[in-house]
Amino acid sequence: MCLGRFLVVFAVFALCSQAEAQQPKVARIGFLGGASASFYAARTNAFRQGLKELGYTEGKNIDIEYRYAEGQFDRLPDLAAELVGLKVDVIVAAPTPSVLAAKKASATTPIVFASVVDPVASGLVASLARPGGNFTGLSLLTPELSGDRLELLIEALHKVSRVAVLRNPGNPSNAVFLEETRVAAGRLGIQLQPLEGRNPDEIEQAFEAATRERARAIVVFDDPVIYSYRTRVVALAAKRRLPAMYGYREFVDDGGLMSYGPNRPDLYRRTATYVDKILKGAKPADLPVEQPMKFELVINLKTAKQIGLTIPQTVLYRADRVIK
Repeated sequence: MCLGRFLVVFAVFALCSQAEAQQPKVARIGFLGGASASFYAARTNAFRQGLKELGYTEGKNIDIEYRYAEGQFDRLPDLAAELVGLKVDVIVAAPTPSVLAAKKASATTPIVFASVVDPVASGLVASLARPGGNFTGLSLLTPELSGDRLELLIEALHKVSRVAVLRNPGNPSNAVFLEETRVAAGRLGIQLQPLEGRNPDEIEQAFEAATRERARAIVVFDDPVIYSYRTRVVALAAKRRLPAMYGYREFVDDGGLMSYGPNRPDLYRRTATYVDKILKGAKPADLPVEQPMKFELVINLKTAKQIGLTIPQTVLYRADRVIK
């Protein structure tokens, strides 16, 4: 009788153990964004799609904890610490301020950056080929990016001698963009007028200064804070009849003139590959940092007409999308 009971208990125990072994491990991923959820909507959709293609489904074998700073970068350290406290298996972070906050929060949690301008200059990795530490991911930096933006703008406008640039001085990546743009401007014989914009008042003053100093065009640097005021920026550019080049295509969708930059949803889709490798045991230190593979030029001809500008066919032929 005792032996029979033992066999029954053993069988039940074995079945339970087998069932538990068959339960897939649910990985926990943290996502730390510097802007709003709506800002990242297309990007997080692409990230989830990338994960799905690799066999991951939210609620089944992964959970994603989202934290957004809503453009208030001073919130990032607390949000990063919160994700680390949840013991997530990996953190995906963007832009540079978010990644730097994650760096301060943990020296051991694997962190994948989705769009850092220069991870080496930012001190995140030792080199692109061998990152070292607990960071890896995708860099926005390509040597030609700032120069290409300025050249495209100049080609669209013909003769230009002075161009303003609008940046957020609180974003480290904007300092990199400014230096690269200065190099390109020197090569092209263009005088730059650096302007700052961290809030609506500063952005208004920046456009006033650009007009006062007779800038013929403006380049708006990539920044979540400036992005959050994009309708205001686009309206001011139209009011001042100032041709503008942007890094985010959403500015052009909202009435801006031109944008040129990496296809960001593609970057976030590729980020999923890093997450997959890390969850399978790879170390960030051994995963080389990759650069953008897809770039897109978007032009709004309706806006060009409104400000009295004719875009040359040589530029239009290079566009990936033209809004008519």
